Amino acid sequence: MKKLKILNNEQKGYLLVFVSILAMANVYIFSKAALNEINIIQFGVYWFGFALFYNLIFLSQTRGYKSFKSIKKTDYWKLAVIGILEIAATLSFFMSIKTMNSPALVSFLGNAGPVFVSILGITFLKERFNKIEIIGILLTISGAIFISYNPGFEIPKDFRKALFFILFSNIIYAIATIFSKRNIKLLPPSILSVNRVVFILLTAVIAAIATNQSLIISKTAILNLALGSILGPFLAALAGYTALKYIEASKASVVGSAKSLLVLFTSYIYFGHLPFKYQIYGGIVTITGVLLISLGKRIKNKMR
Repeated sequence: MKKLKILNNEQKGYLLVFVSILAMANVYIFSKAALNEINIIQFGVYWFGFALFYNLIFLSQTRGYKSFKSIKKTDYWKLAVIGILEIAATLSFFMSIKTMNSPALVSFLGNAGPVFVSILGITFLKERFNKIEIIGILLTISGAIFISYNPGFEIPKDFRKALFFILFSNIIYAIATIFSKRNIKLLPPSILSVNRVVFILLTAVIAAIATNQSLIISKTAILNLALGSILGPFLAALAGYTALKYIEASKASVVGSAKSLLVLFTSYIYFGHLPFKYQIYGGIVTITGVLLISLGKRIKNKMR
């Protein structure tokens, strides 16, 4: 924690984004492994049940629960809006993973997300970028597309359905990100993280009760869910929300697309899949883009 004190707000923001994408890179692996064994309702109950447990421990240890006192009663409707948006975005995201055989294909199509966030950020939050940062944004998104592209993608029969899920998830996630950024000073990140988990968990529990869904699953599925939920709905969500305190929503989202590079790395670690040359080139382009985004203002000032 002492080292964080020497970082300025922008550096803290990018560090938190990196933590978030590092966690999300592993979510693809664990969630796909679990969804191969269980259905989406069982997944939702366990995934976000574990996440609520981790979030409550974090709130207890950091006394973050006191943040509730700072929220005005007139602002609680905003938590409800964010919760509903997160339900829609998260359900669509995992439905796309369930539909598609390859997590990498979901990651590839998911690269459209930062584009939506950037458009909404510029439109509603009046976020602005200099020429160097714009070049960085274009390079980062292009590099991410190169990394996650695979000529041998197995296109599912119901590809249109899967495409709808991931694009719908991207759009709703973008709206939720912009709305959260606009209210980040009123709604603490730790509360936003718990709020997201509670809304999605309640939805999953209601669905389980309504369909009389059995919650008996295998030990391997429970292990994948327990590990994956630490990374995704707890660590990645908390770090992502906190990053919005320090940097623009557009930059956080675009830099977050570098998760494709980490997905490539984790695929090698877990499955021994060696990257193709074009993916290595894409990684270089992505890293270059991220550096231009994060250092754009400094480079611009030195050029004056």
